[in-house]
Amino acid sequence: MTLRPLLVLGLVLLTGPAFAQQKVNITADLFTLEEAKQTAVFTGNVVVTHPTVTVWAPKVVATYGEGGTADIESFEATGSVKLQTSDQTATGERAVFTPGDQLLRLTGNVQVTNAGGTVNASELVVNLATNVSTFSSGSSGRVTGVFTSQ
Repeated sequence: MTLRPLLVLGLVLLTGPAFAQQKVNITADLFTLEEAKQTAVFTGNVVVTHPTVTVWAPKVVATYGEGGTADIESFEATGSVKLQTSDQTATGERAVFTPGDQLLRLTGNVQVTNAGGTVNASELVVNLATNVSTFSSGSSGRVTGVFTSQ
């Protein structure tokens, strides 16, 4: 099960130079730029569409540094978060990507599904620097998976 492309693309839409050259559409019921807090906040039926992934969430917040909106420190989607590519879907309650440490965390009833199967967990951490994805259960149970043999 390849998780990296889906989850990385879903949360770095506003963070990487490779994405700056591709069109990203964001729709929401409300957009607020809070300069004092250095955040760009999209709320209400948020849909982020990139050529290779679509993200749905009730709220998406991009926190930026001194370099302005081109200097993204974190990208967070909350609520019932869904990330979808042409061959894979991931859902959870909260997704956070931090470019500084190259970690993506999807938490809260995580489910990742593709043609090869489904994995359920409390948390998924994808380390983009090492290309390692780790599913964990925390104290709420066990990681479960159902896989289709080919």
